[in-house]
Amino acid sequence: MTNSTIKLIQENIKKYRKQKGLTQLQLSVMAEISKDYVVAIECGKRTPSLKRLIQIANALKIDIKDLFS
Repeated sequence: MTNSTIKLIQENIKKYRKQKGLTQLQLSVMAEISKDYVVAIECGKRTPSLKRLIQIANALKIDIKDLFS
């Protein structure tokens, strides 16, 4: 993935999380990942794997393609 794609994904995760009224902790529980991992993704310190993106999209009840657009 390019840096611009990664940044877009990070921004979209945060955007959709906030639209759903979820905290980082709530999203982490729903996606079965650590809160620190969610924070790191949103801050640009971690690049999520496809598996993690699927978990996050499912938790947010969005299609994974929404994270890329």
